[in-house]
Amino acid sequence: MKPFAPDFRLPSPRTLLWASVVVAVITITLKTLAWYITDSVGLLSDAMESFVNLASAIFALMMVTIAQRPADEDHPYGHHKAEYFSSGFEGILIIAAAMGIMWAAGHRLFDPQPIQAVGWGLALSVVSSALNGLLAWVLFRAAKEHRSIALEADARHLVTDVWTSVGVVVGISAVAMTDWLWLDPVVAIGVALNILKEGFHLVWRSSQGLMDEALEPEVLSEIQKTLADFDHHTIRFDHVTTRRSGHRRFVDLHMHMPGSWSLGRAAAVRTSVEQALMSAVPGLRATIQLLPSDVEAHFDDTRDLI
Repeated sequence: MKPFAPDFRLPSPRTLLWASVVVAVITITLKTLAWYITDSVGLLSDAMESFVNLASAIFALMMVTIAQRPADEDHPYGHHKAEYFSSGFEGILIIAAAMGIMWAAGHRLFDPQPIQAVGWGLALSVVSSALNGLLAWVLFRAAKEHRSIALEADARHLVTDVWTSVGVVVGISAVAMTDWLWLDPVVAIGVALNILKEGFHLVWRSSQGLMDEALEPEVLSEIQKTLADFDHHTIRFDHVTTRRSGHRRFVDLHMHMPGSWSLGRAAAVRTSVEQALMSAVPGLRATIQLLPSDVEAHFDDTRDLI
């Protein structure tokens, strides 16, 4: 009798993003309450980022839903790149939130205000951070399993939110112990600079995806290793190019073989290579062009550059 093995399969991307929306609403409530009872601009900056979390999760949910649509006549390669719009939109929202935080902190820096009910404010912030941290951990695992940049972007933003809250908690605690009121806006500005960096990173990552970035080095290595198993004195491969589109992966290549082979034999070998590649790299779609050994393909025709 086989021992019981629990199934730890992660929920679908849409289910996780719905969870992200719910958690965002909860953290907005907790952090806004923390700001209200303390009047801390640092906690206000933390609450503002949670509003960005909510908008980002809703937009990511929309884009993931579109990305899961099957290919159609207008989109024969599918809708997978919709996830990159989610990542870019989230980055832009983070940048906007950072600007708003710095604006609010700048005013408070020249007009420091006392902080009230520090204990309750920090407790609420810690609880909301714990929720975000747990959700980010699950999203990172799911992003790797589903190869979803939308989930990864949401997870990265939540991690940024957690570090934001840690900085705010440390800063507010320092204000309470030293009575240096200027520390509160300084912490808020530091938080803004940190999330500003994350926002630019997400926008850059999204732009690279939309520009058909090549597959990761470790995936390329796996492809080359698989091709090497077939490469010998009668068969060789060249012009291997790869790209990513959402969670899908694509490779195009030429396979050279003796011109005396029958079409059936050549097609059978190509099928074996395709199956081996798709088994080695999950989600890979391989396109292989057959060529005789003494024929070379030519690219970058000057007429194509006009």
